[in-house]
Amino acid sequence: MKIDFVGTTYKFSISFFILYAFFMILLVSLGYWQLGRAEEKSVFLEKQRQSGVAEVLEAQALVANNAVDYRYRKVELTGYYDAQHQFLIDNQIVQGKAGYFIMTPFIVDGIKQAVLVNRGWLPLNSDRRVLPDLSITTLKNHLTGRINHFPAVGLLLAGAEIPAKGWPSVVQVVDSQILSKKLAYPLLSFQIELDPEMQEGYLREWQEIKIMPVEKHMAYAVQWFGLAITLTLLFICFSRTVNE
Repeated sequence: MKIDFVGTTYKFSISFFILYAFFMILLVSLGYWQLGRAEEKSVFLEKQRQSGVAEVLEAQALVANNAVDYRYRKVELTGYYDAQHQFLIDNQIVQGKAGYFIMTPFIVDGIKQAVLVNRGWLPLNSDRRVLPDLSITTLKNHLTGRINHFPAVGLLLAGAEIPAKGWPSVVQVVDSQILSKKLAYPLLSFQIELDPEMQEGYLREWQEIKIMPVEKHMAYAVQWFGLAITLTLLFICFSRTVNE
């Protein structure tokens, strides 16, 4: 293929042009994708910031909205722990050690559903068959905490959401509907991470979700667009012939 433009002839094969066009579209698409991710992260971080300074929620707000928009919001609840029916969330790594998150159902005053309160982390016993003592001294409680998704796991194995028989019950993946059946009463579809200063808890080092900074996404976008420009310049140089 040959194109004449302002005294210059550009010669290239169809296959060479198709190859250039493919990589050009790919690089530009990656650049716009990074810009989109930067916008998403910006919205998420702003929402997270607002959640941290927003007023404390009460029980009725959780039921009305099912906490979909309330991640990281503070909440105050009054009710009592169901200390006879507790869950140990297995394979949770804290400070480089394996252990359990202790999830205790909390029967909330004024609403029909209970909520799982994450009372913190305990290390594994040297003998896995020996489970930790999860006794609670004060069943009736006024607690504060923050709303969050259930703990994540690295590798999801088949049957990981099925709790062990008996109590306390060991389970790897929290599925509120499945655990509701074992408890024989309904659960809300999120956890409350118990504030570190509250009693009846264990090691609590609640972390914000770790995400790539917005600036890094922007830098990657600039990088992809820069590569697209470089590719175009190379294409022009290799196909350019100056007319005498």
